[in-house]
Amino acid sequence: MELLNFLTSSAELSSGSGPEDHVVLSSRVRLARNVNGVPFPGRAKKKVRQEACDTIKPLVSAASAMRGGFTAGMEDLKALDKQLLVERHLISREHAAKGGGSALVLNKDETLSVMVNEEDHLRMQALMPGMQIKQAWQKIDRFDTSLEKKIDYGYDASYGYLTACPTNLGTGIRVSAMLHLPGLVLADQVNQIVQAVTKLGHAVRGLYGEGTEALGHIFQVSNQMTLGESEGEIIERIHKVVLQIIEHETNARANLQQAKSKELYNHVGRAYGVLANAHIVSSKESMNQLSLIRLGVKLGMFEDLEVAVVDELFLVTQPAHLQQFVGGKLSGEERDVHRANLLRDRLSGVKSVQFPK
Repeated sequence: MELLNFLTSSAELSSGSGPEDHVVLSSRVRLARNVNGVPFPGRAKKKVRQEACDTIKPLVSAASAMRGGFTAGMEDLKALDKQLLVERHLISREHAAKGGGSALVLNKDETLSVMVNEEDHLRMQALMPGMQIKQAWQKIDRFDTSLEKKIDYGYDASYGYLTACPTNLGTGIRVSAMLHLPGLVLADQVNQIVQAVTKLGHAVRGLYGEGTEALGHIFQVSNQMTLGESEGEIIERIHKVVLQIIEHETNARANLQQAKSKELYNHVGRAYGVLANAHIVSSKESMNQLSLIRLGVKLGMFEDLEVAVVDELFLVTQPAHLQQFVGGKLSGEERDVHRANLLRDRLSGVKSVQFPK
């Protein structure tokens, strides 16, 4: 099956809603697991990696949670397919660079994905819209438990699940939430929040994880410790931190409306004006301006623009999705033109920003 025929449409994907999704775009829980007695992918010879992949892939795809899903070796996916998956946060940038001896298994609604032979033999994740950290944990925990009956995981009584990177030892769990924080950015408070979260032992990263920029005022908050705490304790700590950030962001938006309304409306109005009229728009500019428009929609500043439309534009204006939308490979300059055309077209029927009297 072709990946493009399997993937949920961008419109349908963006229409999904979840609790607190004015701030929390998505919740993710990822587990790292390895097969007992088999060298980690980064240390294994090509033949061993391929044999491990050939063993693991059918066991994962045969799981009941993966019924009707998608399975492919990384060597069988086109470069554009891989980038689409990265933009949807279904695989890592590192896994996109893999070829033979690595694979991907996705479930039907794209809430479960498993990378075979990324850094570890198994990198499995549950991804859900809005503030659903605990629900994502329950989903991946059930899947992991079912898989552990078929695969002998590498495990040590002292160190827990054995992983390629020592920072994943123990539970092997990474819990993260994708947060939209334009209020804190505009109020110049986001650095304080990042520092406070970091002091609590958590990581704050950009849109695509470690080493990436917080485009569109989007930040990922995740745990750093995996050893010495149970999964439940880690889940609870991240859950509480995210709830606190939601409160800070909500307060920042309210304060901007009350104390700096003209400045706020100017930011949103300019963002709308640029994207509704520009003829060349970079990916970075698109993300940052759409972020402000999304903020305006959530604050009731647009009468006839739904947040699902803005969320879809976040996705379809990214390089791979844009090329898939256009139907061909584009240079960077061509993408900037087509991106602008798409944005003008989608925003053309929207009434201008509604300012309070």
